[in-house]
Amino acid sequence: MVAQIDVHDADTYAKYTAQTPGTVANFDGKFIVRAGQWESLEGDAPGPRVVVIEFPSYARAKEWYNSEEYQAIVGLRQGASTGSAFIVEGAD
Repeated sequence: MVAQIDVHDADTYAKYTAQTPGTVANFDGKFIVRAGQWESLEGDAPGPRVVVIEFPSYARAKEWYNSEEYQAIVGLRQGASTGSAFIVEGAD
C-alpha cells in the first residue's frame, strides 16, 4: 500500500497514526516507509508525507484496508488530511 498525504489537522492525524500500526500488524503487514526524509528526483513531488506498507499479498492488503478494524479509524486520516492511497502488486 502506498499513500501520499498532506496533513492539515495534526492532532487528529496523530490519533490515527497511534492506532494504525496494530491494524497493519494484524494483517501481517509492516511499514517500509513512514514519513521519513525524502527528496524528489524527477517530476512533481507527492504530498509532503509518504507511507509505504508491505503486505504478504495484494489480497492481504485489500483485506486490511476493508477490515472493520481499519475502517473504524480511516475516517480520522480522511478528515485530517488530503492525498491518495493505493495498492500496488509486488514484484515477487
